[in-house]
Amino acid sequence: MSPTVVQLVESCRHAREYADPTVSSTLRVDVRITLLAAGLIFLLALVLGVWKYRQMLIADDHLAHPYVDIAHRAALLYSFATLLVAVFVQLSVWPAWVNLTAASIIVFFFVGAILSYIGHGLRRDTVNQFENPDRALKVGMALLVAGEIGGFAVILAGFVVGQFF
Repeated sequence: MSPTVVQLVESCRHAREYADPTVSSTLRVDVRITLLAAGLIFLLALVLGVWKYRQMLIADDHLAHPYVDIAHRAALLYSFATLLVAVFVQLSVWPAWVNLTAASIIVFFFVGAILSYIGHGLRRDTVNQFENPDRALKVGMALLVAGEIGGFAVILAGFVVGQFF
């Protein structure tokens, strides 16, 4: 007989007895949330890898649609980039709400980019979204650049202040 969801949750609670108790108590909430985002993006990358593999398996040329490939690779890279952001969040001296806001902006744009690639892969509408850019794409890219660079600059500044001053 398969265990119920309640039984699975209870077994996870019991597993905490064997885990290092200092890990969860030493990680601030901003770090934990950023690490969770990295893990979820990595999980998405793994699922996208299955989609890519399936397309490669059934296509005559054994290639996935370019945007399926891009979505998979971007998710892999963004998951590790988010992990790097989590390290800088951990070492930043800014309050947790500042770090979490900056990290959330970065992750928002990472995930937004992945979702746009998934959309193009599902629709098979283009092999280059910049071929005929509209105003929305240009504005979106400007916001992405400002959000990702600005968000990381805030976290990096908190790291520099904490480690060098």
